[in-house]
Amino acid sequence: MSTVIELIEHGAARLAEAGVAFGHGTANAFDEAAWLVLWRLRLPIDDIDAAADKSVSPADAAQVGALIEERIATRKPAAYLTKEAWLQGVPFYVDERAIVPRSFIAELIADGSIDYWLGEHTRRVLDLCTGNGSLAVLAALTYPEVAVDAADLSAEALEVAAINVTRHGLDARVTLIESDGLAQVPDRYDLVLCNPPYVNSASMATLPAEYRAEPELALAGGSDGMDFVRRLFADAPARMNDQAVLVLEIGNERDFFEAAFPRLEVVWLETSAGEDQVLLVTKAALAALAAQGAPCASGTP
Repeated sequence: MSTVIELIEHGAARLAEAGVAFGHGTANAFDEAAWLVLWRLRLPIDDIDAAADKSVSPADAAQVGALIEERIATRKPAAYLTKEAWLQGVPFYVDERAIVPRSFIAELIADGSIDYWLGEHTRRVLDLCTGNGSLAVLAALTYPEVAVDAADLSAEALEVAAINVTRHGLDARVTLIESDGLAQVPDRYDLVLCNPPYVNSASMATLPAEYRAEPELALAGGSDGMDFVRRLFADAPARMNDQAVLVLEIGNERDFFEAAFPRLEVVWLETSAGEDQVLLVTKAALAALAAQGAPCASGTP
C-alpha cells in the first residue's frame, strides 16, 4: 500500500513533469498535489503532517491518480476539480462560472490593513466584480455591523456567489446585484472593494491554459488593462459617501496604472505579493482627478 505522503510526492512529480501552471491557490507542484490528494481522500487539507503516514488502499490510490491525471489533461485549475477554494482559511464554492478566488484584498480585510480608513461611518460596503462572492462574504464576516452589496456583470458568477452567501449564513446582510460596473448599483458606499478585470492584451495572449479556463470577462482589461478602471474612477465618486475609500487590485499592472493615472494620489498597500498589487484611493482624490481632467478612455491625456 501507498502512504499519503508517497501519493503527494508522486503527484507533485507528475504535475511538475507535465508543466502545469499554478497560481489558483497554490504556487508549486507539491502544494497542488497535496490539495488534490487530501481532498480526494477526504482528509483535512490543512494538516499534511497528521495524514502523511496513513496507508491508502489501492482503490483509493487509483482515484487519486485519476484526479492528478485529470488535472494534467484538462489544465483546469484544481479549484474547478474540487469545487472549492479558500481565502484566509474560509472555504468557498467555485466552478467554471466564476473566476477562482485569490484576491490579495482578502489579506487586507483579515489583517486590518484598511481599518485606519474605516470607522463608525462605515455602514455600506460594495464588492464590485464580486465573482464567487468571496470578498463580500469576508467583509460581512469581518465587519458584522455593515451591509454588503456584491455586484457583477455576470449572472452566472452571481449564481455561484449566491451559493457562498447562503453557505455562510449571510443572506440577510449580503445583497447580490447584476450590474455593468456601477451602472445598476443603487446606493452610496463607505467602502468599495474591487478586484476587476485588469490583464492587459499582451499578457492575455500568453496566459497559461489554467487561466484561459476561467471566464475571460473576469480577466481581460483591454490594451493596457485599465479599461474597467477608467470607467470605475469616472463613475465612483457619485457612488461614494464623503469619507469613502476604494480598495482596488491591479495585479502586475502598476506601470500601466501609473501611466493611465499619473496625477492620481493613491496609497499602495502591502500584501504577501509586495506593495504594488493593491491600492487605496479616497473619494476626495478621485474628485480631484476629475477636476484636473482625467485621461480619456483611450488612455491619452
